[in-house]
Amino acid sequence: MSSTSASKQASKQPPKHLLDGIKVLDFSHYVAGPHCTRLMTEAGAEVIKVEAFAGDTARMLPVHREGRSGYFIQHNRGKKTMCMDLRKPEAQEICHELVKQADVVVENFTPGVMKKFNLDWDSLKAINPNLIMCSISCLGQEGELSHLPGFDYIGQAYSGVLGMTGQQGGYPALSGMAFGDVSTGAHAYGAIVTALFHKLRGGEGGQHLDISLLDCLFTYHEMNVQVIDASDGEMKPERSGHQHGMVAPLGLFKCQDRYLVIIAIGKQWENLLKLIGREEWSTDPRYRDLAGRAENKQDIIDAIEHWLASVGDADEAIRLLEAGHVPCAPVLGVAETMAHPHMIKRGTIQTVNDPIFGDLKIPANPLRNSQFPEPLELRAGLLGEHNREIVKQRLGYSDEKIADLENSGVFNSKNI
Repeated sequence: MSSTSASKQASKQPPKHLLDGIKVLDFSHYVAGPHCTRLMTEAGAEVIKVEAFAGDTARMLPVHREGRSGYFIQHNRGKKTMCMDLRKPEAQEICHELVKQADVVVENFTPGVMKKFNLDWDSLKAINPNLIMCSISCLGQEGELSHLPGFDYIGQAYSGVLGMTGQQGGYPALSGMAFGDVSTGAHAYGAIVTALFHKLRGGEGGQHLDISLLDCLFTYHEMNVQVIDASDGEMKPERSGHQHGMVAPLGLFKCQDRYLVIIAIGKQWENLLKLIGREEWSTDPRYRDLAGRAENKQDIIDAIEHWLASVGDADEAIRLLEAGHVPCAPVLGVAETMAHPHMIKRGTIQTVNDPIFGDLKIPANPLRNSQFPEPLELRAGLLGEHNREIVKQRLGYSDEKIADLENSGVFNSKNI
């Protein structure tokens, strides 16, 4: 078979996964960037994670086993790992050579840091004009706050999201989860894949994507922003504790020693009234529409709580609500969710294997594809594990040159 025929035959081979053949250089750390690139590895992309000399700080977060971090494993599966002192010209030269081969670069340093390493957008687009570079930050690449370092809760605070949590008149409440980081990583993934699709359709030149926690979190206000503007400031959404501030019934209710979420809007309102024995409210002008119910929500809350007390058993209350087609759910703890048969059947929890940690349960990738239903077998790299392999195979470095890089402190590696 001629080389041309072989090439055509190879081109007809189906991809191993959705992003098979896409090369990514990942300079991110902690959660937002690593979550983005984790989604890419799980879709088949080849990701090289470049850690600054001390390593991703996520390696220090719990739980540890023989110095290995379960936190790091969760967010960095499937990535080949390099660890270099990015302040050194030799390390920057390696990164520049790898950028020439890359489709995508992802970073989530505070704006300005990549420029110190000669790895900013202006530097990299000169090396690879077709590069897609995604910069993830807390507050964005431009604006009055852009120079500030940030974490998830900083983004929540500036976005107004944190201001909507907690009891009315009291402290805002910390969620105990990095939902800003994770959702921003998912938004970044979507932006990158969209840019790749644009390139696939013949779009010319590279793109710089500016994805911030602040912008992503601000979109969580599905109602609040337009309510303030449309009412000329007369309506000002505020934190309202365990009941929604503008929609009733929508909130948390206690039954025995458990909490339930109950929501009844539209036809579900009629269903709830039948269940709790308040059918007369269906024609009462006080409860005819959403505005009236919100204004008189305490009456509704009292009626629901009275009904729950009469039922007396949380499981029975859930059964009756579900049978009556009233949306409801028990408030589960994380351990309860992990053990729930629905989550187990769906594969919402995934068990991964690590050579040091052994089996570890983590949240599974929520993106499901019918052509690739089975998750790839992936593991998180050790610190600098692939230093030698990458520069030797990708860049053609000799063993002597690699030894010089190790001895001069350009490379770092540890079995964690």
